[in-house]
Amino acid sequence: MSFSELGLSSELLRALQTQGYDEPTPIQRQAIPIVLQCRDLLAGAQTGTGKTAGFTLPMLQLLSGNARQPAAKAPRKVRALILTPTRELAAQVGESVRDYGRHLPLRSTIIFGGVNINPQIQQLREGADIVIATPGRLLDHAGQRTIDLRHIEILVLDEADRMLDMGFIRDIRRVLALLPAQRQNLLFSATFSDEIRALARDLLDDPAEIQVARRNAPAEAVSQVVHPVAASRKRELLSVMIGSNNWRQVLVFTRTKHGANRLSEKLCRDGLSAAAIHGNKSQGARTRALAGFKSGEVRVLVATDIAARGLDIDQLPHVVNFELPSVPEDYVHRIGRTGRAGASGHAVSLVSPDEGKLLTAIERLLGRRLERQLIDGYQTEAEHSDDADRSFNERTRQGRAGGQARRSSAANPGVSASPAGRGGSGQAPRSKPGSVKSGPPKSGAPKRGAVKNGAAAQAGPGRSSGAKPAPAKPGPANQGSAKPAGAQAKPGSAERARAGGFRAGRAGTGRARPRTEAR
Repeated sequence: MSFSELGLSSELLRALQTQGYDEPTPIQRQAIPIVLQCRDLLAGAQTGTGKTAGFTLPMLQLLSGNARQPAAKAPRKVRALILTPTRELAAQVGESVRDYGRHLPLRSTIIFGGVNINPQIQQLREGADIVIATPGRLLDHAGQRTIDLRHIEILVLDEADRMLDMGFIRDIRRVLALLPAQRQNLLFSATFSDEIRALARDLLDDPAEIQVARRNAPAEAVSQVVHPVAASRKRELLSVMIGSNNWRQVLVFTRTKHGANRLSEKLCRDGLSAAAIHGNKSQGARTRALAGFKSGEVRVLVATDIAARGLDIDQLPHVVNFELPSVPEDYVHRIGRTGRAGASGHAVSLVSPDEGKLLTAIERLLGRRLERQLIDGYQTEAEHSDDADRSFNERTRQGRAGGQARRSSAANPGVSASPAGRGGSGQAPRSKPGSVKSGPPKSGAPKRGAVKNGAAAQAGPGRSSGAKPAPAKPGPANQGSAKPAGAQAKPGSAERARAGGFRAGRAGTGRARPRTEAR
């Protein structure tokens, strides 16, 4: 099947021929006819299979077929809105709209944060038929009334799973409140959780749903391998792999922005040209890093997951998960940066022992076990063999059993955790009230000064274990009280109160009451 059989206009076919595209991908073959019928659509496809053209081409044809010539000196109305979660993805979609619509009388503009808002305001004043935006900056323009969304005919949510996730849902609902009720809604994404799919259906009106490949599955052209390695040696192994294999273009993912900066700096000290890209970088720095990576000036690009949704690099050969993502679906987006448009790709994951649960979640999502490859000198085989796993599980069960026994013993002080005791019944022998055992203290006996069975054991300061306390020296007013040798006893508080005509009050209150003659 060719693009001409999908009912596209001659202007679009000419643009596709200029770009070198002859045959549509599976997602394009199914999505384009549905969109041309003006139906709502929920579409899922593997990353790198042409989702952007799947909604851009029919959207351009619909808008050009219903083109409205603006009156003299009247600005164009915004008729189509494409929302993306990241700046990089917005820029990528904007380039596609510009390339495919070069022969059509339509204008488009891109607005996102991190750059000066004034040039964007000027472009909106000049008029645009299509706006590609990130939610935050779009709401900034709406708040300043520099954009009018009341004439929107088509709404596209690209990477809809992330757009409708909890981090974006409030902004999305604020944007939806600014749009007309009658519109066409298109949701495209590589991954959909069941919860996100249910929420998407609430936003769509009788949508058509297409799933080109198995849900949450990466491209088959991407080979995936796991290298078990200690966390402290990941950076060293990464440098060795890049150098020994002569990798010239490598995209590395970390979980945190700080981790991306730190890894980039260490790779530079290893002699590798590297740059970091993440949300804290200015738009200018992100653009320069990405441009250097595409040109080959930068050999290693270290990125966070925010960049996984917008990087479109032709023939990217290698993707490395320096740290596994916390969300399994992000793994699909990460490795989807390679193996695009039918090309082959290689995805490597450096997995430390503490990331075992994350790896299990990813394999459960993919529905298969990823291949493990041990590298000599960086990980011993015993640490990741089945025998070691069974040994670890056995130690875990034993530890849990011991903990339960200790908790049971603490809850029942009279019952020993072991069957020792009288008659082997597990009950410890009891002592008579007030009795104190004689003889030298045994190991584990309570420290001196602790009260045991009502008897107080005191010891002088600085005396060693087993030393007998010094005999008490009776004082003038507190006969019988034990004091260390050489200490002078002071009159008790009760005696002082009686001498002053008061008797001691309630114990512990520190107050005295007037003494009465009769009690």
